[in-house]
Amino acid sequence: MSARTSTVRPARPRLILTALASCGVLVSISQTIVVPLLPELPRITHRGPADVSWLITVTLLTGAVFTPLLGRAGDMYGKRRVLLIALGSMVIGSLLCASSSELAVLIVGRAFQGAAVAVVPLGISILRDELEPRRVLPSIAMMSSTLGVGAAFGIPAATLVVEYSNWHTMFWICAGIGVLDLALVLLIVPESAVRTRGRFDILGALGLSAFLVCLLLAVSKGSTWSTTATIGLYVAAAAIVPLWGLFELRTTSPLVDLRVSARPAVLFTNLAALLIGFSFYANSLATAQLVQEPTWTGYGLGESIVVSGLCLLPGGLAMVLLSPVSARISAARGPRFTLVIASVLMAAGYVVRLFTSGNVAGIVAGATVVSAGTAIAYSALPALIMHAVPVTETAAANSLNTLMRTLGAAICSTIVVTVLTNVTLTRSGQVAPALSAYLIVFVIAGAAAVVAAGLVLLIPVRRQTPVHLESTVGRT
Repeated sequence: MSARTSTVRPARPRLILTALASCGVLVSISQTIVVPLLPELPRITHRGPADVSWLITVTLLTGAVFTPLLGRAGDMYGKRRVLLIALGSMVIGSLLCASSSELAVLIVGRAFQGAAVAVVPLGISILRDELEPRRVLPSIAMMSSTLGVGAAFGIPAATLVVEYSNWHTMFWICAGIGVLDLALVLLIVPESAVRTRGRFDILGALGLSAFLVCLLLAVSKGSTWSTTATIGLYVAAAAIVPLWGLFELRTTSPLVDLRVSARPAVLFTNLAALLIGFSFYANSLATAQLVQEPTWTGYGLGESIVVSGLCLLPGGLAMVLLSPVSARISAARGPRFTLVIASVLMAAGYVVRLFTSGNVAGIVAGATVVSAGTAIAYSALPALIMHAVPVTETAAANSLNTLMRTLGAAICSTIVVTVLTNVTLTRSGQVAPALSAYLIVFVIAGAAAVVAAGLVLLIPVRRQTPVHLESTVGRT
């Protein structure tokens, strides 16, 4: 493993953070902008809803597969270099989606966009390597929160575009901003000198990819595919895991260092990340649909898609404002304490949601409390990870943590859809989810946040050392 040979720090830390945060927000937005378009896509593409759903599934798959791969590649071959590749993938995907209405082209474009999720963990790793110690903790908090901020702003922005403009416009905008971000990274962000030596673990990458594809296809398509196919995918995933794990333990330069990942500080942080990702995504899915339910249900507000998107904006603003607050709490009390507080706040938000689903103001209040907890949680997670892993594995470790959030969102989507489609009301041939369906979702998501808090408490207490003291200077 190589070390930084110079103590020179970049003179433009704010510019570096701004450039990287812009990339993170853009990539996060690109993951969610298709959601408001889903009801219209069967008409646009002349294909069925099951086919159109691949625009979500393929993004999830490529994001899950490429995030750990690109994270490891960043540790080995240069984080800035791999970041540029991920951004280029986002631009290519946006251009494909902007220039066609053919479903096959859209699916390929969304696959390219999904691969760009690795931008966030790569950005976190660059900030750790390049910024002066006192700036590291607040900077990684802001960078990590872009995953939630982008999602919170992406859906409202997309609803406005879908309502008042041609839907291709949102992809043209993403492509244009992506090119601008590429230029900013090239001009402002330096290449890190911190590298991991060895060969890239190709067999490990193939094994992990096969496991994730089988698992996520079973999770996301299990309700539409045959029982036999779904069970077969779960069996295949279960069979791959031990073989892959045995290989990773024996190889000299593994894609995922399972010995490090098994440390309680890393393991429980990653499990908590999965549950927090689940809880956050339930908030977005439920809010966007709840306010649009028809009034004949007795609880529905019958609002437009634009109103449903705007209901998420206060939560997005809360996430922007609370990221630096999270960093201050972590600096004073440690990221473990911060993550417990965040998880409890998310659970409290769902308690609010249980009693405020009858009006827009109440829905917005509950959703914003959950988003506030998410902002604090997303900002604390990378600090916990970086406390527990070698500096030369920062990108790979943060990529794995991001992957866990993605898995949480995937599982959440399946559970929410299952509940909302099975607990229903019927009137004059019309079918809609019952209010109890949403309440069930809120209970499950709140319970996930509570369990996440319990897992965080299992993380060993360590001597209070701010993450910025674990500088990359002089490390080997």
